[in-house]
Amino acid sequence: MSQEVLEMIGSYGQEGAVLRETFFAENAARIEEIARLMAVSLADGGKILYCGNGGSAADSQHLAAELVNRFQLERPPLPGIALTTDTSALTAIGNDYGFDQVFRKQVQGLGKRGDVLVAISTSGNSENLVQALKAAADMGMVRVGLLGGDGGEMAHLCQHALLVPSKSTPLVQEVHIAAGHMLCKLIDYFLFENVAEITEYIRMGASLETIPGQEGE
Repeated sequence: MSQEVLEMIGSYGQEGAVLRETFFAENAARIEEIARLMAVSLADGGKILYCGNGGSAADSQHLAAELVNRFQLERPPLPGIALTTDTSALTAIGNDYGFDQVFRKQVQGLGKRGDVLVAISTSGNSENLVQALKAAADMGMVRVGLLGGDGGEMAHLCQHALLVPSKSTPLVQEVHIAAGHMLCKLIDYFLFENVAEITEYIRMGASLETIPGQEGE
């Protein structure tokens, strides 16, 4: 192996490690808050919807599968849906209404108030995700973004945005899946290992908007 290749590998690994460490250090409190919101939604009969394009579409179905099957903890299946996997719905909507509507119409048909929509984008400017977030807002769903850079237009439509501070698409995607895994781990923690953390919200029948940190986002 040439010295140049070795340097390329080392540089890429180091850049990714620094970005990941920085992201988790800066977003720890927000990640906890989002996971708590997700856990409360699930405990109250809600579900988590994921959507994204390209690699982010793959992340969507990856994370939905972690909920429906399991992450690390042996526990009952949880309702996670990737809006990227139904080829009949995607092609029908795209053909009849345009690609910009492929997620919006699924949100309208499958989502309900109190559900959580997780929109994943490295740019934050994907129009079909923008439309999905607008539909979710109209329906009273909680809106979470896994975004890159400054978050683009989507950052303003998300109540909770996790921004990966990089312009490198592959590195942003690597941190996105790490963040998604951490959310899965914390959902399991709140629902099955330390439910006392969310019991008061469930017992009070509080809406998700009343959870500290949610209002005014």
